[in-house]
Amino acid sequence: MRNTASMPSIHRPRINRRSLLQAALAAPALAASATLLPRAALANTDQGLIDQARITVEGFAGDSNFGDLRRRLPNARGVMIFPQLIKGSFIIGGEGGSGLLLARNNGVWSQPAIYTLAAGSIGFQIGGEVSEVIFMLNTEKAVDAILRNEFKLGADASVAAGPVGAGIEASTTSNLGTDILSYARSKGLAAGISLEGAVITARHSRNEAYYGRSAHPRDILYNNAVNNPGSQGLISALQAAEQRA
Repeated sequence: MRNTASMPSIHRPRINRRSLLQAALAAPALAASATLLPRAALANTDQGLIDQARITVEGFAGDSNFGDLRRRLPNARGVMIFPQLIKGSFIIGGEGGSGLLLARNNGVWSQPAIYTLAAGSIGFQIGGEVSEVIFMLNTEKAVDAILRNEFKLGADASVAAGPVGAGIEASTTSNLGTDILSYARSKGLAAGISLEGAVITARHSRNEAYYGRSAHPRDILYNNAVNNPGSQGLISALQAAEQRA
């Protein structure tokens, strides 16, 4: 016969239904709050974007295939730099399409404003993912169009692929009247890309986080409303690229 006297008793805690209900109701709120970065952390994230943009500018400036970009840069009214523009990345929050807009203000480059590019599809002239894109803004019309709340490439300003190749001469006259020229590199190689119809939108909350206060992109670019020393490396890289024209 089994001796049950020495067997330890099993304690089963009582389930509090009210506590379970409260936990179930709180779970979605906790999950949502976990996805929200505090302002300081978001600013650090965007400093990384600006540092990556500096590396992109330095890479294009040192690439013999992009002599045309370097020659046009001293006369540009502005630039948009996307360090990581990856096909399919727009499905997840658009972060793969984050970039920066800078304008020439009284002869010097402005502080950067943060933007996002989103497109339903990206057309490639060379297969694979495009990892770096620089838009050369040749006219004030192009800069002004982007400074609106929402800008559509090809609809609000003309856009074309900039010529690439080590043999491109300074006398090249193609696309002289184009508002925006795009230059792309895929894993360090020159690549063609078609972004006709892509939408570019300002990220006001990220600009506020990075600069510590709210400012419209126009005020960031032209009115010296805000300043972050962390952007100086990017500005210096653009200035150095101009000197290599």
